[in-house]
Amino acid sequence: MHIFDELKERGLIFQTTDEEALRKALEEGQVSYYTGYDPTADSLHLGHLVAILTSRRLQLAGHKPYALVGGATGLIGDPSFKDAERSLQTKETVNGWVQSIQGQLSRFLDFENGENKAVMVNNYDWFGSISFIDFLRDVGKYFTVNYMMSKESVKKRIETGISYTEFAYQIMQGYDFFVLNQDHNVTLQIGGSDQWGNMTA
Repeated sequence: MHIFDELKERGLIFQTTDEEALRKALEEGQVSYYTGYDPTADSLHLGHLVAILTSRRLQLAGHKPYALVGGATGLIGDPSFKDAERSLQTKETVNGWVQSIQGQLSRFLDFENGENKAVMVNNYDWFGSISFIDFLRDVGKYFTVNYMMSKESVKKRIETGISYTEFAYQIMQGYDFFVLNQDHNVTLQIGGSDQWGNMTA
């Protein structure tokens, strides 16, 4: 069975930007894809399991996974489906959580064998050295406030309040994809339906 059909039969495909193009890409050769995990605690939780197992199924079908543990985005906080602002953690705390989650992911994905062995990445590696001014000029310029306000994760928080920090999260996730595409030829991002707004960014 084609991997796309298997995932669809299991109810693991809810929406895509282009189903026909995705099916074709998965048929024609190895696709490099990524899933992001923000370290908001010292452990993954049940909500991560669907994305992890989907990533594993894609790897078993010959595609190459990149597991992004968000050392930078974990310092910011994703507003998706949250009623209130996340409490900010210290860099040391978040870094400890990054290491813990990386260890857990290595139990599900194969990081050692084959041409499609998984690769672990941390977005702090590229965000840690970029200046605020450079980020606004080189990345922020491509996002309109109207576009960002249209995202469900932002709309739901407008009434209760959202900080600029969490408002900018979607730009960071969009930049993650850009970096992985440029550096590793990643062309696919998978994640939960709560991440749709961030993924389309």
